[in-house]
Amino acid sequence: MIVENLLKKKIGEYLLKKYSVSINKIEIIKTRKEFNGDYTVVLFPILPFVKLSPNLIGQEIGKYLKENENFIEDFNIIQGFLNLIITDFFLVNLLKDFDENLKFNYDLKKEFFLIEFSSPNTNKPLHLGHVRNILLGDSISKIFEEVGNRVHKTQIINDRGIHICKSMVAWLQFGENTNPKSKGLKGDVFVGDYYIKYNEEFKKQVKELVSNGMSLDEAKKNASIFKDAQNLLIKWENGDKEVINLWKKMNAWVYNGFSMTYNSLKVSFDSEYFESNTYLKGKKIVIEGLKKKLFYKKDDNSVWVDLEAFGLDKKILLRSDGTSVYITQDIGTAFLRYKDHPNMDGMIYTTGNEQDYHFRVLFKVLNLLGYPWANKLKHLSYGMVDLPTGKMKSREGLVVDADELIKSMNTKSKSISESLGKINDFTDSEKSELYEQVALAALKYHILKVDPKKSILFNPKESIDFNGNTGPFIQYTYARIKSLIRRNKNILDFKDIKLSKKEKDLIIQLNDFPNVILNAYNNLNPGLIANYCYELVKLYNSFYQSSTVLGNDQINSFRIILSNKVGNCIKKSMFLLGIEVPERM
Repeated sequence: MIVENLLKKKIGEYLLKKYSVSINKIEIIKTRKEFNGDYTVVLFPILPFVKLSPNLIGQEIGKYLKENENFIEDFNIIQGFLNLIITDFFLVNLLKDFDENLKFNYDLKKEFFLIEFSSPNTNKPLHLGHVRNILLGDSISKIFEEVGNRVHKTQIINDRGIHICKSMVAWLQFGENTNPKSKGLKGDVFVGDYYIKYNEEFKKQVKELVSNGMSLDEAKKNASIFKDAQNLLIKWENGDKEVINLWKKMNAWVYNGFSMTYNSLKVSFDSEYFESNTYLKGKKIVIEGLKKKLFYKKDDNSVWVDLEAFGLDKKILLRSDGTSVYITQDIGTAFLRYKDHPNMDGMIYTTGNEQDYHFRVLFKVLNLLGYPWANKLKHLSYGMVDLPTGKMKSREGLVVDADELIKSMNTKSKSISESLGKINDFTDSEKSELYEQVALAALKYHILKVDPKKSILFNPKESIDFNGNTGPFIQYTYARIKSLIRRNKNILDFKDIKLSKKEKDLIIQLNDFPNVILNAYNNLNPGLIANYCYELVKLYNSFYQSSTVLGNDQINSFRIILSNKVGNCIKKSMFLLGIEVPERM
């Protein structure tokens, strides 16, 4: 970032002085490996302003920089690209000045953001799909804070609706008054089992009705267990005391289970909203919109909004029986959040890409309602997480339970760590902490290194490895660096160091770190940081294999400083992904 900004400034000054032109966007990139250079000026955007060929303007700029700036050693031009070679002296001093705490000035307006993630339903435990959501939201929160924003992490608990009533009905019919403790299960797992039981019984009843001559659609509507769930929902919305008490009891079981999973993932929230509270406000807002003729009512008394003029469809906002739908509570939640945080500059919803259309509709409805903050809302959309066996299905129990996944990763972490035989002198508590750190690094990195827009085919066997693009591989490199630093604390001053190609590449990669963070922020993509860190680690390991690092001379002192700066960068990168790096492995 320092080098790019310096080059942009110097080139801009030259063009203004020589041609009286001011170019806002001078493009500087790292030189591709197959060419000789460190940084490359893309000349094509400059050509319309100076009316010269790429070769001529490239020669002018290169000559000017070499003769007037002491940090350019040489240059060459290849097909419209000016490749610049930076002096060793400049890069060594750049390394010395690289902020020890990796705090950079991103020149951004400091703002306040609400970031929503997780937002589970209280009819099932958290699974692998939730884990991707949680890890993305947590990492994005850290990245937003890193560039200077204030962040408030929030979630909406989807604690009411027909899906919740399905678990309740199944427990009433098949639970025999058992509870999580009596069954030895986490509360969310216990309730989730009854959601699966409901669907098993529903399928059984539908099949029987169809065999008796009813159409499939009619059978689904007339299955007795489905009717029971519908009746429970109506009783709940009417405040039936017995139903409300059962709902509170089962939800309490689930919340206890959720809390245990969040603790395992080392994730927390600043606030929680509950659909059971926000849907009421949503219903009031819809009724007000109906009175203002923003919405319309059908003959069956259901309330709709017509968004066809905006390239969207007609969308139901209230059912004919007056009960709310998914978007009703989202309208209410958005309103209450802004009421609670009137100074917010933006809100980011983290949900899967199957809800892309839903959020386009939600944001348009909030615009129609005239809320000035509606244009401050963004959707962080991400792809699904599938298994080698296919798509996950909660209602059929075909999911990877988050707790079981974390537990299995811990077991694999322990097995691999012990097989390497490098932690025999660790205490039991130190070993336990290390297994957990390695397991979470494997899980979090494996998920976050993928661009959020892409789907993930999750294979746990590939995520825990001490080689390749994995979290433990990066942790291991960090631990190696910390071991080097512990063994060599006698740092000599160094000045005229002749850098190897690998040392130059490392310094240039370090210089790119703030750019990567800024891009991750602008693109809502932690994967940019993950893959940057992996490239840094690969460069460092290549340097380490070919260089002597320990020893009492200037070059080895320089290399220890370089190693330390790389270690700091690894630690900050992994922190932004929610990953801890152990100092010994």
